[in-house]
Amino acid sequence: MALPSYYTLLGPFLELFRTGQPVLTYHHVGRRAHGARLKGLYVSRRLFTRQMAELHEAGFTTADFGSVTSPGTTTAQRVFLTFDDGFRDVFENALPVMQQCRFCGIQFLVSDLLGKTNEWQQKAGDVCEPLMDEAQVRDWLAAGQQIGSHTRTHPWLTRLSAAAAREEIAGSKKALEDRFGMEIQHFCYPYGDWNEAVRDLVIAAGYKTACTTKAGINTSADSPFALKRFTARYRSRNLKAVWSRLSGWTD
Repeated sequence: MALPSYYTLLGPFLELFRTGQPVLTYHHVGRRAHGARLKGLYVSRRLFTRQMAELHEAGFTTADFGSVTSPGTTTAQRVFLTFDDGFRDVFENALPVMQQCRFCGIQFLVSDLLGKTNEWQQKAGDVCEPLMDEAQVRDWLAAGQQIGSHTRTHPWLTRLSAAAAREEIAGSKKALEDRFGMEIQHFCYPYGDWNEAVRDLVIAAGYKTACTTKAGINTSADSPFALKRFTARYRSRNLKAVWSRLSGWTD
């Protein structure tokens, strides 16, 4: 039986996770908004709590995201937690659970929309959801968490001109660095949409890593600019269709 591309429970993934550096992807942690079209982006706080407890009890630890393609320096198995878009419910619901487990994660922020809402999803007909504001991001950092860039406005990068894509990629990095007084080293491709030209712009901007939406495990042999991740979500009766949609454009 093929390994599922989504992550709900640790059991089916345990042995695979021990072969490299696993990265989990979250978007929302909390109650799904009424009328939400992209239901698979929501993980309840209860499920998130169970997932973190399983990882903790199995001996998994977290580490600085920059070490994602480096072999671990201890016998403890590592897992990397990523949160795309900067939704406020992650700050409210995921952070307390992570602190209980002494886990850290990275939040990929849409720099021009801090304190605003998910405009890119609303344009596609989805519900309005609030994003973390500057104060919440600062509290997130003060709690030992990390941030990275998810562009300025969350566009399809391969559909932009080279100049526009460069501004989304490099402009977001500079905006976050200026605002929070720290180096932004990590990037996440919106919608998992990238090609070699986009990757080269990410490298030129000075990032150290970039995340995709492709499922899989990472090793030291993999490119740090095409990191694989497993999307965390609840179980579905129609997994094949849901994953097809998620990997296509939900981010």
